[in-house]
Amino acid sequence: MESDEEALRRAIVTISQSDPLTKLLEQVKLGRMKPTDAGLRAVTDSWVGTYRKIIESGGFTNQALRRIDPNPRVAIMIECGVLTAEQQAVTDLRASFERAVAAATE
Repeated sequence: MESDEEALRRAIVTISQSDPLTKLLEQVKLGRMKPTDAGLRAVTDSWVGTYRKIIESGGFTNQALRRIDPNPRVAIMIECGVLTAEQQAVTDLRASFERAVAAATE
């Protein structure tokens, strides 16, 4: 059986693999890519979906959820114009995270 720490590490690795912040968002900040670029949108949509799926998989403690909280990264992407707070995928991700926090154990 997988330990809580192993599950958390696996979740972080999976989220990081599709994270647009590490490479693509810098291109937006430098003006080399527009926030509305189709490729960036595809990567961002995939990342949000992956993040939500991981959160909804359940079994995370409150401490683990604090470590994978999507809100800081989403805020950066909203600030750069890549996402909007009203976007359905964003509201769904945030709602999933809040439900997970409410259901989590210490």
